[in-house]
Amino acid sequence: MRLGIDVGGTHTDAVIMDGRSVLASHKAVTSGDITHGIVAAAKKVLAESRVAATEVESVAIGTTQFTNAVVQRRNLAEVAAIRIGAQSTAALPPFMEWPADLLESARGPSYMLDGGYEYDGTEILPLDERGLDAAVEDIGKRRITAVGICGIFSPVNPALEDRVAARLKEAWPDLYVATSHELGGLGLYQRENASLLNAALMPLATKVIGGFERAFDALGVNAPLFISQNDGTLMRGESAIRYPVLTFASGPTNSMRGAAFLSGISDGMVIDVGGTTSDIGMLIRGFPRPSGTTVEIGGVLTNFRMPDVMAVGLGGGSVVSDNGERVGPVSVGYELASKGLCFGGEVTTATDIGVASGLVQLGDAAKVRGIAGDIVDAAMRRIEALMADGIDRMRTSKEKLPLVAVGGGAFLVPETVPGISEVVCPAEAGVANAIGAALAQVGAEAEVVYSRGEGSRERALEEACIAAKAKAASAGAEPGSIDIVEVDETPMSYLAEPAVRLRVKAVGNAAHS
Repeated sequence: MRLGIDVGGTHTDAVIMDGRSVLASHKAVTSGDITHGIVAAAKKVLAESRVAATEVESVAIGTTQFTNAVVQRRNLAEVAAIRIGAQSTAALPPFMEWPADLLESARGPSYMLDGGYEYDGTEILPLDERGLDAAVEDIGKRRITAVGICGIFSPVNPALEDRVAARLKEAWPDLYVATSHELGGLGLYQRENASLLNAALMPLATKVIGGFERAFDALGVNAPLFISQNDGTLMRGESAIRYPVLTFASGPTNSMRGAAFLSGISDGMVIDVGGTTSDIGMLIRGFPRPSGTTVEIGGVLTNFRMPDVMAVGLGGGSVVSDNGERVGPVSVGYELASKGLCFGGEVTTATDIGVASGLVQLGDAAKVRGIAGDIVDAAMRRIEALMADGIDRMRTSKEKLPLVAVGGGAFLVPETVPGISEVVCPAEAGVANAIGAALAQVGAEAEVVYSRGEGSRERALEEACIAAKAKAASAGAEPGSIDIVEVDETPMSYLAEPAVRLRVKAVGNAAHS
């Protein structure tokens, strides 16, 4: 028995699954106290399915708390930056181009140390040990709680980052430390940003994950806790404490994985229509297509893995105005059940248009009969145009692909869309995100750089596969079930000798003990 829960900005969805069968599902308005809402949703599906708490083998949760903390500039720790490579990177100091309000919330001191490696892992300069000692002492004096460490080409050779991290933890055992080679790609500045954001979130992650664990213990669920990652896989709760940034955008990826399961479509497009936005992405072999560019998080450029998903300001709670010519981006969000016309409120929403059009039966249909027919028609045309435009922008070829519509507002997706071979809206589409969380496997990635030469690729591939499988096992995968599901090779430009960046992804079944 697996329990899957996904917390969105508008709804918290939960499912209890036996193998690949959904025994019970529940959709509720997201509560101010997210942990309370999660537990309430879990109690609901356990009661409806008549499954005892002790029968649950694993719990998987997708949460927006860490994304929201960065976007809203709340609950962030003051984070210090240690840069290894001062001799060649001083012109681009840490925290450069961060928004002013985020700097005010999270920026701590910066320490620039000589050292680092070339792209092939050879040493540029030895580590500035005296500078490191001074930094360690100053961090203690300032009572800094979190540190992000970034070195030149550390994904190729992490030894210096690991040495600095060990020195910090030796001096200050309670310090939260994030090393950039575990999070981002080769770009120094964006990778450093990822480590700094991650470190700033680690104290909050400790509190949140600890709260989840205590809540489920009190509920009688004695099962491992997994947290959704943004590549459609899971990691154990303790791993989420170390890498909270890897949960960013996990909601859309849960929906996409759930869409793939419910529809049986592994290659196609997905639109997840929520209360405020519609997230559009593409499935490749059952997993979300990853973004191929740097990603901006809360105004900060990063290069850690993220799904290629576009959010359109259209959802079930979108406000309809201008006689139906404007739908969204303003939304009543989680207040739909009180403000929407069909629920007795006074705001015309996209859901009311759906009810008036006969697309769905929600609330009291008599309460939307006052919407003029031309307004209904105009609003439906606008909804269809917004969706068609977003879907077209996410397509990468002229080939027609199937579209899977999920989410609580999936009824708004038209039956025919330009460039789409068929529109599929499966049963249980409204809780596809929770199903995606419940069914997800545990995953991890490893990255190496190799120079082209006889046997070098084979050695690099073997090294990366071993590292990726070890990371997956550490994140909570059953060692015997781990497979390599993706190998990506990218030639590197502007180097004296030809080199290739090799990225490997490993996935395995969640361990239930």
